[in-house]
Amino acid sequence: MNPTAPRPAVVTDFSLTTGLSQSRKPLQRHMSAMVGMYADQEAERRLAEDDVLVYEFFDMGVPESPGEVAYGTSITYPGKVGDEYFMTKGHFHSVLDTAEIYYCLRGRGLMMMENPEGDVQWEELTPGKGVYVPGRYAHRSINTSPDEPLITFFAFPGHAGHDYGTIESKGFRKIVVERDGVPAVVDNPKWVQ
Repeated sequence: MNPTAPRPAVVTDFSLTTGLSQSRKPLQRHMSAMVGMYADQEAERRLAEDDVLVYEFFDMGVPESPGEVAYGTSITYPGKVGDEYFMTKGHFHSVLDTAEIYYCLRGRGLMMMENPEGDVQWEELTPGKGVYVPGRYAHRSINTSPDEPLITFFAFPGHAGHDYGTIESKGFRKIVVERDGVPAVVDNPKWVQ
């Protein structure tokens, strides 16, 4: 690509209230695509039969190349599998040292982060709060609201790519469950070293 050649601007729409776009199609993750991600496999199996929508996101279509900034919105719906809150699948970036930022538009939840060396961090997401996910950290959004979607705006380097396979095979070291009516971060009984 010629760096001096004119390139068109990318114009997209999305609602700051709902996270939805009228011009882009979402990528949706139903429970059937999340099988194996939750600790309570029996509860997971029951929800997979109904194929409940867990989350969706809108990628705004920016080129996947260095120097570009990919962005979009993510909507994680309220719900639980057993006592574990609905969450996104989570991913590392294929280019491991690339970072990402999430800005909460609506709802409440947590951003769970973990690097390959085993450092685990989590930060609360509430409207108006942004979380910077450093390079080398896998990350997932977790909706801890009983009745409201967790809606975030995200941005990351266009060439970062996504590695979902590592999380699918190993999981995260920690999970978020409801204990006495509030979210609690606990060890994942299914985590594979």
